[in-house]
Amino acid sequence: MPIEDAAGQHTNAGLMRVRFREVRSATEELCRSLTAEDMMVQSCPEASPTKWHLAHTSWFFETFILREFVPGYRPFDDRFLWLFNSYYKSLGEMPEKKLRASFSRPGLDEILAFRRHVNEAMDRLFETGAPEAAVNRVLLGLHHEQQHLELIATDIKHAFFTNPLHPAFVAGALPVAEIPAPPIRWIGYEGGLVEIGDAGSEFSFDNETPRHRVFLETYRLASRLTTCAEYLAFMEDAGYQRPELWLSEGWDTVEREGWQAPLYWRRDETGRWQIFTLRGWQRLEDLSETPVCHISFFEADAFARWAGKRLATEFEWEHAAAQLPVAGNLFESGLLHPSAALMTPGLNQIFGDVWEWTASAYTGYPGYKPLPGALGEYNGKFMSSQMVLRGGSCVTPVSHLRASYRNFFQPATRWQFSGIRLADGANA
Repeated sequence: MPIEDAAGQHTNAGLMRVRFREVRSATEELCRSLTAEDMMVQSCPEASPTKWHLAHTSWFFETFILREFVPGYRPFDDRFLWLFNSYYKSLGEMPEKKLRASFSRPGLDEILAFRRHVNEAMDRLFETGAPEAAVNRVLLGLHHEQQHLELIATDIKHAFFTNPLHPAFVAGALPVAEIPAPPIRWIGYEGGLVEIGDAGSEFSFDNETPRHRVFLETYRLASRLTTCAEYLAFMEDAGYQRPELWLSEGWDTVEREGWQAPLYWRRDETGRWQIFTLRGWQRLEDLSETPVCHISFFEADAFARWAGKRLATEFEWEHAAAQLPVAGNLFESGLLHPSAALMTPGLNQIFGDVWEWTASAYTGYPGYKPLPGALGEYNGKFMSSQMVLRGGSCVTPVSHLRASYRNFFQPATRWQFSGIRLADGANA
């Protein structure tokens, strides 16, 4: 449905102006410690250079708001329309993604000037009274930028990991969990006909609509996420050497890629495991009670089979999460890494820490319609060969999340903060 017709999206221009400044500033603050050289690195096919993220998020506001809603708007540089396009093919050609690290020009100073140019033009739009359609399009742009803030964190982590010096993005070690993670409790949910999808929140992406009914059998969810220690037990039980635990494509991927552990795990010179974090290398024993992260869907599914359980469907997850507030170890905590679960009743870590792989393939809901025009390419065209993740991670802004939010990646993806919550179908 058109973004300007979405239920509940009536935020006024004055408040939107404040939020615009907050989101844009958060992106730039995250990048403050990076050098211009850091911002050029594109270390894996999924990633993009930080400098490109800074430009593309400004491109989004210029392309979909300023060019459309501001008469006589003068673009910063007409070449940027195609140079910083990501995948909107209806807007024309664009450079291949793998070439983004070759963009030594425009330089960082020019990219930052582009951001200021867009910010100033957006300020003028707010001052003159932006129409509701424009304000709601801004809301989409802010959530788009928050997605890229998260991507900057994941991309720079991989860039620093591939650097032989293994620099830390943030100073100081992560806190050490002094007690074991609480035992897993199984939280039961009655089956039946339930409603899934956006229920009229201030904002939602088109792939969260329309709200529809789904029948669920009775199910249970683990009270917390799977820890590094638990995943290590899977590894030590030859989890990566037992094809009976793996989907066929997953086993082929393990053999082809030589996987033996999650991404960012390695053994030191004494044979002890270490984990690379945004604060540099940490000993596994210091992080053993924190959620395992940077694993693929294939690894999550194999672990669940090894444990005699399964992954939840996205509908089970949403049904459970809709009863809880959006709170947890998210971007605002400043940890930038999953934290250990607390001994509290009910479901823990449902929001934040790691994106939770589900057993659901990414498809459109019954009656789904993408946004009109180029914005229809935002979500809909990726509904093939991807799996759904839910819940956000330690680098997701809290205002970006809701229970109906659907993330999606190809099943072999590991560079995201992705992890495991076990499920089963037994009664509580």
